[in-house]
Amino acid sequence: MVRVKICGITNLDDALTAVEYGADALGFVFAPSPRQVTSGKVKRIIAKLPPFVCKVGVFVNSDMEFVKETMAACNLDLVQLHGDEGTEYCTTLFPRAIKVFTGNNLPSVEKLSRYRVAAYMLDKDKGAASNTTEQKKLWHLVREIAKHGPVILAGGLTPENVAQAIKMAQPYAVDVSSGVEIKPGKKDHKKMLAFLRTAMGINNGN
Repeated sequence: MVRVKICGITNLDDALTAVEYGADALGFVFAPSPRQVTSGKVKRIIAKLPPFVCKVGVFVNSDMEFVKETMAACNLDLVQLHGDEGTEYCTTLFPRAIKVFTGNNLPSVEKLSRYRVAAYMLDKDKGAASNTTEQKKLWHLVREIAKHGPVILAGGLTPENVAQAIKMAQPYAVDVSSGVEIKPGKKDHKKMLAFLRTAMGINNGN
């Protein structure tokens, strides 16, 4: 059963539509980004969500107190760490942290096992080409990392390639943001629906 996270949520309409279409988790970016949101805005969105939706805050090298305060203020379930956060940082937030790696900064198996996290996320390097060859390299890495814990696959996923990605990588979950957008911070509801239907189709054996 592959879960689906829609990331880069900035408004209530996109959040409710993603949940209506079947998203398991929503991501809110607190780091500098065109999709950056404030705690106040996220708190208002989350207050309108139905139960059983996982709320994830995205941070990059943030001060620990800021992360904890934001989690408490917004009622976040998990944090997604995209920076240089080390093992001690992740342990402090265990079991509510997801540590993000790319193909270029993925640590050795020995170092990877030191991270006490709820899951790993494998993303493409920023600025890296999203060609099929590079994506498949990333997808193949997922199976290796999965030996050490759940893996969420991100980076360049779209409604057109998510089925192949799931079949090849067999991740715990997939994460999409720009692949279902009209512009940064605004989702394309037709693309969201197509992405979720495709992922759920894989779950149903299609």
